[in-house]
Parts: sequence; structure tokens; C-alpha cells
Amino acid sequence: MLRPFAAVSDGLRLRVRLTPKARRSAIDGLMAEADGSVVLKVAVTAVPEKGRANEALIELLAREWRIARSSITLESGATDRRKLLHLAGDPMALEALVTDWLARHAGKGAGAR
Repeated sequence: MLRPFAAVSDGLRLRVRLTPKARRSAIDGLMAEADGSVVLKVAVTAVPEKGRANEALIELLAREWRIARSSITLESGATDRRKLLHLAGDPMALEALVTDWLARHAGKGAGAR
């Protein structure tokens, strides 16, 4: 199975495709990109102005995965739909967390609670 993340020495790098101004905020699962890579598809209700959509993305992932907001940073893609995030922490623990979450939520969007 292709994964939207890669372990690095200080955490995970996560590829995301963000849809702002959506009807609901949700993690909608995996999506194949034209280049063959896989991204995590996420929608947020926030508008893409002044970093609001990026902040909503980080808030949603932190809440859903129960990790600190401060451990998630935007590495690239501030003004693009395609984003590269860094999740700081133990790479093995984060990989297990995200892999387990994806396995439990495969095929169904996980909405904001």
C-alpha cells in the first residue's frame, strides 16, 4: 500500500491535498496524484485567506490524531492545495498512529467532531 507519509529522523513528513471552503471539515482518506504518489485528502470549511485554511488543517489533524498542534508544521505549500507537513516526534510511534488511523478509517471520511 502506498502511503502519504515518510519517516524522517525527527518525525514524519505528510503529503496532503487540501480543499478549503468545503461544506464540512473532514479527512477524506487517500487520493492518488497524477505523478503516482499518494496524498491524504483533507477538506476544511475555512477560507484560504491569511493562512486560515492551513491553520484549520493543522487543528483538524491534531484533534483527530490527538497530538499537539505545536508538533505539526507546514513545510511547504502555504498557498497551494498540495502541502507538505512535518509531524514532530518519534517516527515509529507517529507512523504507527497514522497507519492505524488510516486502517480504521479506510473508505470513510472522518469528520470534525
